[in-house]
Amino acid sequence: MTKKIAPSLLAADFANLQREVEMVNQSEAGWLHLDIMDGVFVPNISFGMPVVKAIARHAKKILDVHLMIIDPDRYIKTFAELCASFLTVHYEACHHLHRTIQAIKSEGMQAGVALNPHTPVQLLENIIEEIDLVCVMSVNPGFGGQSFIENTYRKVADLRELIEQKNAKALIEIDGGVSATNAKKLIDAGANVLVAGSFVFGSDDPSATIQNLKKEIA
Repeated sequence: MTKKIAPSLLAADFANLQREVEMVNQSEAGWLHLDIMDGVFVPNISFGMPVVKAIARHAKKILDVHLMIIDPDRYIKTFAELCASFLTVHYEACHHLHRTIQAIKSEGMQAGVALNPHTPVQLLENIIEEIDLVCVMSVNPGFGGQSFIENTYRKVADLRELIEQKNAKALIEIDGGVSATNAKKLIDAGANVLVAGSFVFGSDDPSATIQNLKKEIA
């Protein structure tokens, strides 16, 4: 089973972004997670296309782009041009989710769907076969450093059951409050990819922290 650590640059030192990206390049991380926030869908603004373009010039890991924005369809082609491998949109932000997923795939990217903490996994039942990744938000989206929501384990288990029932191939990604305390439990519940922001970049040795997380889920 796929098991990846995806450090989130939202928690990185923006004054030394190239250094932070190169640290991830040299680490045991599998992906590089980029949170794009518009201040409308979520109560925060992160960074936009010029910053992603700069990151892409230096990144050697898979770029996992998470759009926390309204009307994400407007920017699908743009993020394909910025070398995103995975492009994740929020279920709550899409009026025509199937069309959005097809548009992402038509640009050569893997299509992800994120679920806010209050959104049940059962809402994906009729579309799960079309999705490459489901991002389960384990905090309320918009800010880093929040406490992990304990009900996430049950939600992940339910989602894993749905994926297997439908013989789907979607990966399960967890975003928010991931640490050494819950990493293995999340993998055991059925997760594949763990996004870690503050836990990694707030540590004294981010590269070692990634390595230790990787060992936890091996």
